[in-house]
Amino acid sequence: MSRPPRPQFLARDSYRMRRLMDAAKFLPLFGFVLLLLPLMRHSPDVEAPPTASEMVYLFLVWFGLILLALLMSLGLRRVLSAPPQKSDPSPLSED
Repeated sequence: MSRPPRPQFLARDSYRMRRLMDAAKFLPLFGFVLLLLPLMRHSPDVEAPPTASEMVYLFLVWFGLILLALLMSLGLRRVLSAPPQKSDPSPLSED
């Protein structure tokens, strides 16, 4: 008889660090799409100057991206500077 499969073990700190690193890698793409939204609204035939609300939107997105990058970098610094925790040598290996 085979043993029932054990649940997969993922260390909480390394899981959070990897998800935070994934989010940090995705942030430039997310910012690029947000910054392109006002440009996609304009048609190529009509040349119109940007409105005040579009400029406010761009600066808010810019400030928000800076704030998100700061928060992510602080979180990554905290996780990466912490000493590694000792755990079971190989929780997924079979006995």
